[in-house]
Amino acid sequence: MSRIGYIEDFASWQEGFEFYHPVKVRFSEIDMFGHLNNTVPFTYYEEARIHFFNSKGLMQEWLKPENESIPVVADLQCDFLKQVYLDEELRIYVKVNKIGNSSIDIHYMGLRNNDKSDICFVGRGTIVQMSKLTGKGVKWTDRMKELLHGQKQSVGSASV
Repeated sequence: MSRIGYIEDFASWQEGFEFYHPVKVRFSEIDMFGHLNNTVPFTYYEEARIHFFNSKGLMQEWLKPENESIPVVADLQCDFLKQVYLDEELRIYVKVNKIGNSSIDIHYMGLRNNDKSDICFVGRGTIVQMSKLTGKGVKWTDRMKELLHGQKQSVGSASV
């Protein structure tokens, strides 16, 4: 496995994942060469991240009209390890790597056939909780930090 800057020890990094969201590669997601278009993992990350936040009870809070804060993607990256093809079933794993004052560093892993050795792509991104009114960061509450730290399993998730 090539060196990926945000992963020190790949085996222990991989073991830290519990939550996943399943996806199946659709025809519209492949390119003219027959493999997954390089932009699609970012959509998979978004979908899995929303389900992850929902499993923690955070999406429900952010979606309330009276709530002032929203999650915003500050940066996002993907490292491609293997090609992916039409109709393949993937599990997009999500975990919180680090919690800051108003941001979190989230890591992702796209795994084929739930085979620990069949990792297709990995990634990371920074999500900032910000005010809809001021555009400035909003600190995580202690309750939110507790929810984000807990890597408990939820419906639709499983361990690697």
